[in-house]
Amino acid sequence: MTTIQTAAKAPPVRFPRVAQPFVALGLAVLAEIGIAFFVLNVVSVPLIAVWVGIPMLLVFVPCVRWFANCHRTILSGFLGVRIERPYRKPPMPGVLMWLRTTLSDPATWRDIAWLLVNAVIGFTLNLLSAVLFLASLFYLIYPFLVWVTPDGVFDRPFGGLFQLNPVTAFAMVPLGLVAFLIWSASGERLLRANAYLAKSLLGPTESAQLAIRVRELAESRAETVDTQAAELRRIERDLHDGAQARLAALSMNLGMAEEMVARDPKQAAALLTEARESASTALSELRDLVRGIHPPVLADRGLDGAIKALALTCPFKVDVMYDVPGRPPAPVESAAYFAVAEALANAVKYSAATNAWIQITHEDERLHILVGDDGVGGATVTPGGGLYGIQRRLAAFDGTLTVVSPTGGPTTVIMELPCESSSLKITPSSGTA
Repeated sequence: MTTIQTAAKAPPVRFPRVAQPFVALGLAVLAEIGIAFFVLNVVSVPLIAVWVGIPMLLVFVPCVRWFANCHRTILSGFLGVRIERPYRKPPMPGVLMWLRTTLSDPATWRDIAWLLVNAVIGFTLNLLSAVLFLASLFYLIYPFLVWVTPDGVFDRPFGGLFQLNPVTAFAMVPLGLVAFLIWSASGERLLRANAYLAKSLLGPTESAQLAIRVRELAESRAETVDTQAAELRRIERDLHDGAQARLAALSMNLGMAEEMVARDPKQAAALLTEARESASTALSELRDLVRGIHPPVLADRGLDGAIKALALTCPFKVDVMYDVPGRPPAPVESAAYFAVAEALANAVKYSAATNAWIQITHEDERLHILVGDDGVGGATVTPGGGLYGIQRRLAAFDGTLTVVSPTGGPTTVIMELPCESSSLKITPSSGTA
């Protein structure tokens, strides 16, 4: 499966309940491995004075970040929300500058502090959750592993490691049930407690979140400015090469016809006919240009009607489900319309689909848009491509794009745009925004 995520990340994968004890056992083992990373990083710092610590830190600091990122991904599955990476400053060029930038980032030292906390508290919580389940499982199945040999002697499993006779073994079944009930009530809570503890150290602080947000907004603003500049250049080029050229030819034809109307009426009539055709073509091109800026159907019928009209132009069947109370603001409508139009255009060009579907809903102060098709799949976001254009358009509104397109299909494009309930209009908007 190919999943492309932009801006806000897709929800983390939740672990099945039966898999949680084994994940907890693995995390307990990793917690003790983290002690080695902690010691190596702490020892490397004073060794900087003799230059030995520099190559050590160049190796061990990225290892700690990788180790912490793995835990962010795993522990997000217990919280249901993604633990974001709090590194505020991108590494600067050059080895020494990279090291200086990385060591001056508070998140680096919080990662190292988390290694020690995780080795003590995280290890205890994970191991307790795993042991409760494994102990209950052992006491529940152990009696059924004891059997009687042909000579009437009780044989004990595991080479007699556990010296229990069958009566005692079956007496342990209630203990296994109690352990299972305790695990059912507290096993997942223990793992969540560890995840919250890790989030407090591995997640971004308020200042880090603010810095990340500022950086995202700066990048979004720069992309928006570039997009608008490119759009203006496209409009200027279309006007210069299309309507302007045809209007210039129209003016010349009318001038020639004016000169010939007295001496050659037939030639003048032909020039007037050609001028009329040029005027009609120029008018059509101007209409297409205006439609590309803000489709009239969007202004007249809103997003619902515009999307349905768009679906009717596709060469295959497109099912539309629209459930949005009121009408979004004009800029949000325009962004959503062109995003859906581009997604459908990609499906027509590359997917070889026979059916597509569009679903637009409003929930949690966001406009949720889903465009899917039953084509060949394999869609990816590449610079300069249609999906990349959608990404940049949505980024201007702090929107997100997720593409799920396994080879063989189907392809699902999931888009979200902020749209507060208070901004939804009950009455139709008039004009073009």
